[in-house]
Amino acid sequence: MSNTVLQIDHITMQFGGVVAVNDLSLTVNQGEIVALIGPNGAGKTTAFNCVTGVYEPTNGRVSFCGKPMVENFPQGKMKKMYKGTMQGEYTAKISPTPDRITKLGIARTFQNIRLFSNLSVFDNVLIAKHMRAKHNWFSSTFRLSQAEERRMREEATALLAEQNLLQLKDEVAGSLPYGIQRRLEIARALATEPTLLLLDEPAAGMNPQETQELTDFIREIRDKYKLTVFMIEHHMDLVMQISERIYVLDFGKLIATGTPEEIQSNQKVIDAYLGVTEDA
Repeated sequence: MSNTVLQIDHITMQFGGVVAVNDLSLTVNQGEIVALIGPNGAGKTTAFNCVTGVYEPTNGRVSFCGKPMVENFPQGKMKKMYKGTMQGEYTAKISPTPDRITKLGIARTFQNIRLFSNLSVFDNVLIAKHMRAKHNWFSSTFRLSQAEERRMREEATALLAEQNLLQLKDEVAGSLPYGIQRRLEIARALATEPTLLLLDEPAAGMNPQETQELTDFIREIRDKYKLTVFMIEHHMDLVMQISERIYVLDFGKLIATGTPEEIQSNQKVIDAYLGVTEDA
């Protein structure tokens, strides 16, 4: 049985004449921490948005735990991709909404923190818990969901305690220091009980001490919750410390993949970050 949690096959995302992601393929295996890096505008967040249902890719497939989750092969593309193994024309399309993808077991954070800033710390986590609620309109109508609500409140409290946030449960989320808001956003993602956690620049805006604390925190939650982590990050110290494997994008195309040691010495990666063109 394969241990691949996330598989991206030939994803392309085009906006008019601009190709933001160009024929991207990669895999993330169970229990790994994998980073997607590249210069600003390389297409990293666009790739995340294709995985999480924010964008419908122009072409390609995203599979989660071995099953196609997002798929778009316009007529005739499948034959070309599989080099003639498909006979005739073929059209395939799967395009779930972000909430359905979350229910499958994928959670994400954003480069710009997206907490419910006017709600309490506790309510931010409780709302996420409702993604896993088992009650329906019938049970809600006939007040049969009180036990379910109590369970979710207890689990939200326990999660805040595990993340050392319980003492802040009644604080307004938007009033918290930046680093604590980041931890809360990750705690809220954990409340959806994910298998795969996508982190979009989790260290953005953090000082060196906060970044080191975040590095330790990501390792800790990966081990504690048996997560697979796929992240975008510009802080190279964090990336090199924590990643088992790294993929590098430049102008939407994958230019390198390997261990941190291999990526650090890859000339294509060095040139991309220094702004050197292939013709130079």
